[in-house]
Amino acid sequence: MKFDQDLDVLTRINEGYSRMSKGKKNIASYITEHYEQAVFMTAAELGKVVGVSESTVVRFAMSLDYEGYPEFQKALATWVSDRFGSVEKVGKRFGKSNEGEILGAILKSDISNIENTISSIDVAAFKTAVDIILKARCVYIVGLRSCEPLADFLHFYLNMIRGNNVLLRTTSVSEMFEQMIRIGDRDCIIGISFPRYSMRTLKCLEFANDRNAKVITITDSIHSPMNLYSSCNILARSEMASIVDSLVAPLSVINALIVALCMRNPNEVKAGLKMLEETWNNYQVYLNDEIDFASDDLTIHLGSGAKEPEEET
Repeated sequence: MKFDQDLDVLTRINEGYSRMSKGKKNIASYITEHYEQAVFMTAAELGKVVGVSESTVVRFAMSLDYEGYPEFQKALATWVSDRFGSVEKVGKRFGKSNEGEILGAILKSDISNIENTISSIDVAAFKTAVDIILKARCVYIVGLRSCEPLADFLHFYLNMIRGNNVLLRTTSVSEMFEQMIRIGDRDCIIGISFPRYSMRTLKCLEFANDRNAKVITITDSIHSPMNLYSSCNILARSEMASIVDSLVAPLSVINALIVALCMRNPNEVKAGLKMLEETWNNYQVYLNDEIDFASDDLTIHLGSGAKEPEEET
């Protein structure tokens, strides 16, 4: 396959991943997850770690349109250098700025990401995602590294909206497969990943697709490898203004997804929240001093005749 020579090594890996053999996919996954170590490895060392032959590593490099492994390794070193050089770039951009100026610049960048997301998001794909989630027997959610908080947030609120939701959380691909071993054509998986894309997340989506489950992705671009196996792609901009991933727009999209699910299933949501609040009250989880989520108005109350808890003596 011929690649645009301006494409960096990780972009080539992402774009070529779907056409790779099993051995080459394993190499791609290792490099994406452990590029700091891979950049210093010879072809033989990389092959030994991954469990493939040295010749397979060389063919992997050539499949990405490099003349051989040395050229591939040089390209990887350049990418890693640029990645870690981002700290220096941030220093040049904000070095003479005070805290107020930094605050304003970052907030404006996040606003820009949200505005760009609004103008480019596929509303039909968003609606399809809502339909899939509501009809699914079980919803699996996967988001790793910096996307873990997004997956946690979505899982937390999905549990209030519907039952049978599974958050895949582990550092081992094999353990992730164990958690989703029963996934089938009546289920769906939501994969959340932004640059640098997680190959562990992609493998989960590939496995789900092979089992005929519906696949929903929340990612940044139509060129994202996460879209390879998805039924619908929800795109949110995540361009960084610094070394920190900007996940404001993705979180807003997830917020919208949760609200849309609530509006499509209001009676069940309200019944579930009411049951949850009663459980909190019965077991004194929050000592009756929290917001009444199940009421039409969000009000603070202490319950009927409730008294402030006395200190233990």
